[in-house]
Amino acid sequence: MSEELIGLIPAAGKGVRLRLPYPKELYPIIRDNRYKPISQFVLENMTAVPVEHIVFVINETKHQLIGYFGDGHRFGCHISYLVQEVRENAIRSTSPGLGHALDAAYHLVRGKTVLFGMADTIMEPVDVFARMLDSASPDDDVIMGLFPTDRPYKFGMTAFDANGYVPYIVDKPQETDLTHMWGCIIWRPSFTEHLHTCINGGEVTDFATIMNKALEAGMRFRAVRFDEGAYLDLGTYDEIVELEKHFRAR
Repeated sequence: MSEELIGLIPAAGKGVRLRLPYPKELYPIIRDNRYKPISQFVLENMTAVPVEHIVFVINETKHQLIGYFGDGHRFGCHISYLVQEVRENAIRSTSPGLGHALDAAYHLVRGKTVLFGMADTIMEPVDVFARMLDSASPDDDVIMGLFPTDRPYKFGMTAFDANGYVPYIVDKPQETDLTHMWGCIIWRPSFTEHLHTCINGGEVTDFATIMNKALEAGMRFRAVRFDEGAYLDLGTYDEIVELEKHFRAR
């Protein structure tokens, strides 16, 4: 039986560092002589699979995202929007962030294979998710798309063995021998349930810890490397400059 796929794009952050007058997910990037918002890139990574249903997790201020993407028909998919509200256990958490945003869509993604990417990133090749699925086996619980980086302190650095399996993840280390960070993830229903249990238990909310606990519990994580690919994120003005240089050089 074929897997039922669903895309999941968290976009509930406030984006206060850039102080833009609009959601940072709509920051315009010029490519092929036309502008598109940065969040359209990860959506196109997903529709290249193809994925027919994509969920944006947003906050109450992100109505401009809805205005741009609409119901998704112009992009070859159906788009749902989920407003993430701060729950009591999130308030108690020292780091509510990403784990809570992903679990907010539990009722929509449960029982499905989830393709997860960030709304403020650009990943190449465009068919990154399709290649990850092609490399996966039915026994893999989680498939991680890995990219080389020289800035490990910004990312989730991921170890992998000679067979492509992941033994552990180190989140934003100041120093490490690890060379690759995870840029996007595909996971199956087993991990959705694990994430939901961790978040709703309230004791484990950090996403890297949740993944390491899944590994300790015996879940199988497969690494798919994109050594010739590119991973660009939009978080600071320096990164904006890096993005613009990348596309001007093409």
